[in-house]
Amino acid sequence: MSPENSLSVPNSEIILSVCNLVKRFPILGGIFSREVGSVQAVSGVSFDIRRGETLGLVGESGCGKSTLGRSILRLIEPTSGNVIFKGKEVTQLNASELRKLRRHMQVIFQDPYASLNPRMTVESILGEPLDIHHICKDKKERGQRILKLLDLCGLRRESISRYPHEFSGGQRQRICIARALAVEPEFIVCDEPVSALDVSIQAQIVNLMQDLQSELGLTYLFIAHDLKIVEHISTRVAVMYLGKIVELATAEEIYGNPKHPYTKALLSAIPIPDPSYKKERIILKGDVPSPIQPPLGCHFHPRCPIAQENCKRDVPELKLTQCGNNPSETGSHSVSCHYA
Repeated sequence: MSPENSLSVPNSEIILSVCNLVKRFPILGGIFSREVGSVQAVSGVSFDIRRGETLGLVGESGCGKSTLGRSILRLIEPTSGNVIFKGKEVTQLNASELRKLRRHMQVIFQDPYASLNPRMTVESILGEPLDIHHICKDKKERGQRILKLLDLCGLRRESISRYPHEFSGGQRQRICIARALAVEPEFIVCDEPVSALDVSIQAQIVNLMQDLQSELGLTYLFIAHDLKIVEHISTRVAVMYLGKIVELATAEEIYGNPKHPYTKALLSAIPIPDPSYKKERIILKGDVPSPIQPPLGCHFHPRCPIAQENCKRDVPELKLTQCGNNPSETGSHSVSCHYA
């Protein structure tokens, strides 16, 4: 991997490398259901994640965030590219090898209402991954492990015999988190884990995830569209637009010194609680282009306030740029723009 995408938690190993990952969904048409086009959901994305960090992934709905997360785990098969987890090429693993790897890579889904089987008790939900991976030697150890998971995620032990419909949204998401932790993973893809919850509950879940990360040494890919939550939990932030990462830097850099015009527009939309504070709002023209026929050159140029003629032809690379206000300081801030 190139050095611009690998700077995050100092002195920690790279646990996950994504290189030129592509995911296209075919569009079938005609009486013979032939492929007549494709949806470019993820277009050549590359980044590294170091052990113990949280990489926040932000962008508008439909930009490919969730598809990227699921492609990394091979919940959907990537079209091309490489995903290397702890030295293993994930895209080349067979079904048996992939099942073994699942113990180390888990996912927390967006909707806690849809991701839990309504016919299973909490004991069955948390016990299923333990059974699949043959983690417990007997029923006693299985039961003790389930109770420990409930304690870890702030759930009452009496919850063990209850069904998902008996819980609130926040409690259901705690069950989902406990299920992900059951097999003691090292890396978790968090696919908008708080977006379906009340605002009052979101902070509790985010704080729980941070506590668990500190206690268990977890590494997160945190996908979200709420920029304030991402700022709070992330070590680094990647900004995605129409299948591509357009900016990648530490959370402090992204929020304090954004470079890409799209990032600046996103941050300008964050509400400020002080009504006396006046902030310039950047209104983007037009709508997000169709991923079926993305624009040539820079994908953002039809909406960009600083676009020039070459933006319509030349694809900008994700490259290092000035970090902070020191012209001689470069390092962890990468941007995909000809004029940033």
